[in-house]
Amino acid sequence: MTIAITAANGQLGRLVIQHLTKRVAANNIRALVRSPEKASDLGVAVKAADYSSDAATLQLALTGVDTLLLISGNELGQRVAQHRNVIEAAKLAGVRHLVYTSLLHADRSSLNLAPEHFETEQLIKASGLSYTILRNGWYAENYTGNLAPAIAHGALVGSAADGKMSLATRGDYAEAAAIVLANPATHAGLSYELAGDSAPTMSDLAQEISAQTGKTIPYHSLPEHEFAAILLQAGLPEVWANGIAGWDVEAAKGVLFDDSKQLSALLGRPTTPISDYVRAALAAV
Repeated sequence: MTIAITAANGQLGRLVIQHLTKRVAANNIRALVRSPEKASDLGVAVKAADYSSDAATLQLALTGVDTLLLISGNELGQRVAQHRNVIEAAKLAGVRHLVYTSLLHADRSSLNLAPEHFETEQLIKASGLSYTILRNGWYAENYTGNLAPAIAHGALVGSAADGKMSLATRGDYAEAAAIVLANPATHAGLSYELAGDSAPTMSDLAQEISAQTGKTIPYHSLPEHEFAAILLQAGLPEVWANGIAGWDVEAAKGVLFDDSKQLSALLGRPTTPISDYVRAALAAV
């Protein structure tokens, strides 16, 4: 059984491969990447292919693949076309099972990210391929990935108010994907709502950071335009600054909350607790 992973050189893709090699032989794993020279350390076979590759290149890269993990692209507004490209190539190449990383509650989420994910889900279901949909919730790293400014300025800022967010780590989601990829038949036709066991608010996160650093780091919830302006000033492109601020506003409404605990059930263990992922983030500061 050959398993291929798109965007395998990305943060999630690399973690999926790490977890997958604990479950299947490395010579049964194929990494699909834009620049193979940057993926020589993955420890698995590497093929050049990305979401916008021509049909022949994608089909060749997927030939002999039984199960494919389609990690959603990050080009907002382009993802449906890019995902369709991969799905069509998978069909032509004879891929049997497709696993897709979607968005928590993609069928009803108010996040502007949801429509592209849900449309991709519909394309997959209409393709005739066996499938599993992994509706990933928010990564804890979205908030802990760069804590240096919060510590330097003595405050954590955003626009999420007191919204509860069922955060899980990128590693949690990667391990779940590896579990499904290693035994696709067990998960055929299923869609999972994946999210963390606990649902901290941003104030809870600030309190944990304060406790671990010994500094008082409060959380300040700002109007959307003020938070977007701060992100722009920090160097983020406008589309991402506005996006992140807008997603925080939706988070304040509870859109990132889920208490089904499907992720921990799939993992067979609790999801990573807030104390652990804050500790890991602070160690990187």
